Amino acid sequence: MKTVKPIANSSRNTILVNYREKLVPNTEKTPRKLLKVLKSHSGRNNQGRITMRHQGGGHKRIYRLIDFKRYNKDGVEGLVKTIEYDPNRNCFISLVSHRDGDFVFIITPKGLKVGDKIISGKDESVPIQTGNNLPLRYIPKGTPIHNLESKPREGGKLIRSAGTYGEITGEV
Repeated sequence: MKTVKPIANSSRNTILVNYREKLVPNTEKTPRKLLKVLKSHSGRNNQGRITMRHQGGGHKRIYRLIDFKRYNKDGVEGLVKTIEYDPNRNCFISLVSHRDGDFVFIITPKGLKVGDKIISGKDESVPIQTGNNLPLRYIPKGTPIHNLESKPREGGKLIRSAGTYGEITGEV
């Protein structure tokens, strides 16, 4: 974090993210199957008529596909390759390389670093550490969590924004 000098009233008490210390330059190319081009609709509806004026132009956006479920990689260890900025959300994302050669993007929890090993699973054998994914019944009280499902096997829907976390307060 870096503090801005208060040269005007609007910049008083402003604290910004220091991207140079948080992000690591990506030396590898991101796999194309994790990227999707967002097509501009230019204010047109399903019939092709302009229903919202002044919507054309802009920069081409690429959407990064995030794995919110992480079920198909149960028991497969992954290595965090990069932590990247994503213009489509307000949190950082991590590119994870699994042992079976597959790559996925996940939401980066606070404290995850490049080179960390992560694993997801359904049983108690998964250790409690930053980045690991396991059912709530195996997580002890007081542990901060993120990317929480509202229904089982639905994928993370809650607590996905930057700086947010939940805490286990009782038994499940």
